[in-house]
Amino acid sequence: MINRFVLNEVSYFGPGAREVLPKEIARLGLKKAFVATDKDLIKFGVAEKVLCVLREAGIPYEIFSEIKPNPTVSNVKAGLAAYAASGADFIIAIGGGSSMDTAKAIGIITNNPEFSDVVSLEGVADTKKKSVPIIALPTTAGTAAEVTINYVITDEENHKKMVCVDPNDIPAIAIVDAELMYTLPKSLTAATGLDALTHAIEGLITKGAWEMSDMFEIKAIEMIARYLETAVNEPSNAEARNGMAVAQYIAGMAFSNVGLGVVHGMAHPMGAIFDIPHGVANALLLPTIMEFNAPAALDKYVDIAKAMNVYTAGMTKEEAADAAVKAVKELSVRVGIPQHLSELGIKEEDLPCLAKAAYADVCTPGNPREVTEEIILDLYKKVL
Repeated sequence: MINRFVLNEVSYFGPGAREVLPKEIARLGLKKAFVATDKDLIKFGVAEKVLCVLREAGIPYEIFSEIKPNPTVSNVKAGLAAYAASGADFIIAIGGGSSMDTAKAIGIITNNPEFSDVVSLEGVADTKKKSVPIIALPTTAGTAAEVTINYVITDEENHKKMVCVDPNDIPAIAIVDAELMYTLPKSLTAATGLDALTHAIEGLITKGAWEMSDMFEIKAIEMIARYLETAVNEPSNAEARNGMAVAQYIAGMAFSNVGLGVVHGMAHPMGAIFDIPHGVANALLLPTIMEFNAPAALDKYVDIAKAMNVYTAGMTKEEAADAAVKAVKELSVRVGIPQHLSELGIKEEDLPCLAKAAYADVCTPGNPREVTEEIILDLYKKVL
């Protein structure tokens, strides 16, 4: 079997890492930046921490901030028009998954205009050219979009999330600067952190996992278990923020190359149909689906229990699996994640539609335990 591992050309880590921007922009011979971000990051001064570096270096830029939390086909088309009009030759994505995913779609379509309808990018698109150069600066410790070959765009007309997988979309440079995350609200820190944990756990047990990906995912689980609660409760704790920033990147390195599972398969339609934040959807679903998947991945669940520091000598594999599920559930409760779909406005009559969409999702086939539409419906009912 041949395994592939795709990563950025170069990545930087650590508080203040954004200061490398001018050097890297000059190295790549780039001239003008198209800054893809969102209005809240501008409003609260997070984007300004990056923009001032550009201004001080005399690097011209234009801002595109019309990005929704679950970016849509319309968002991308508006961004494409803005990029074309800007005269920019590269993109700086500042934000969480929404900004980075939108930047990826803009960058790919600009250099592959045959995909300008956006919807044809769903799945594994046969693009011929690399994206416009993207420099990604995450402001959340969750999606790891700065290091993945994936992006997700909502097809608002058909009420579904399109998962797009394309090695040509990976940002040229990732700058993981924890200082951009210090003002992240507690609720968003919790949701994005558990999104990262979902990536690590699903990436560890997915069908495509292998030794190299396992190594990264286990380390990510260990770091998230160590740092997430502190990052939620002590927002300016530099060690915890940087620990989470690095952990989510590590998780992304692996899952991007091996796939995910039914947690993401079930979370995607929750975002597309009900506009529920992706991290919240993953966090709510994760413990219940971990419990379902345990029989198919017991050895890996021992690794999870050890990484979360809940394994004790003499435990059976089943006991270790139970301890791992319990640890994830308790962490979710402690950081304030909703525990029931009903808390998010989802009703029982909505579940069949969600189950149908989840079964068809591109992430679902990677699940270690086979599912049917009926099984997925039952899983939704368990968390209703």
